[in-house]
Amino acid sequence: MAGVNNCLKYSMFVFNFLFWLCGILILALAIWLRVSKFEQEFVTEDGGMHPYVAVNILIAVGSIIMILGFLGCCGAMKESRCMLLVFFICLLLILLLQVAAGILGVTYRSEYERVLNETLHKNVELLRGTDEKAKSFQKNLINFQKEFKCCGLVDGASDWGQNFQPNSESCECSDTSDSPCTLYDGKYVYQQACITLIKDILKKNLLVIIGLAFGIAFIEILGLVFSMVLFCQIGNK
Repeated sequence: MAGVNNCLKYSMFVFNFLFWLCGILILALAIWLRVSKFEQEFVTEDGGMHPYVAVNILIAVGSIIMILGFLGCCGAMKESRCMLLVFFICLLLILLLQVAAGILGVTYRSEYERVLNETLHKNVELLRGTDEKAKSFQKNLINFQKEFKCCGLVDGASDWGQNFQPNSESCECSDTSDSPCTLYDGKYVYQQACITLIKDILKKNLLVIIGLAFGIAFIEILGLVFSMVLFCQIGNK
């Protein structure tokens, strides 16, 4: 019986150590997504929405998982029923919150897409502006156009209005066979607008977050099982 308890105890310790490492990885990835300026550059401009909500939740979850992993390791090695019970309750609460967040995400997905679409369409005005805010947005889009070979935000080069000529270089096709081009205001420019590419990148980031959430949920269920079995074994001593 003692051998079984020791095996379970050390298994719980190893699991929680891996759980702690997962917390570090989640926190690191979430911070990387958070410091990435992509969403802020193209979405948060007067859009009434904040694309970092999910990332902020991941940062919180990663931090909590690190703390719980440490708590679980201590509870397993010291065979502390109190620590194991706190670990179990906290882990269960996190799992329930993740399920609730997932349900809300599915429920409001269409609303998110609608607000995102409205925000990007509204930001077309910034391409035609001349103030500092507009120039900052234009600079970001110029860099995006160069990298992804697109032009304009929604309707192509015409989105730039009178600002097209001073900023046309990033729209110009370097090789007409490389991507579809069109003639606009005397210059061959990329035909594709950037809105589709921006949405695709945001969706990929969202898929990363969803994948992490499923992975975390699986690990949390294992943690719940391990901690409760060890809790019961210690109580039977």
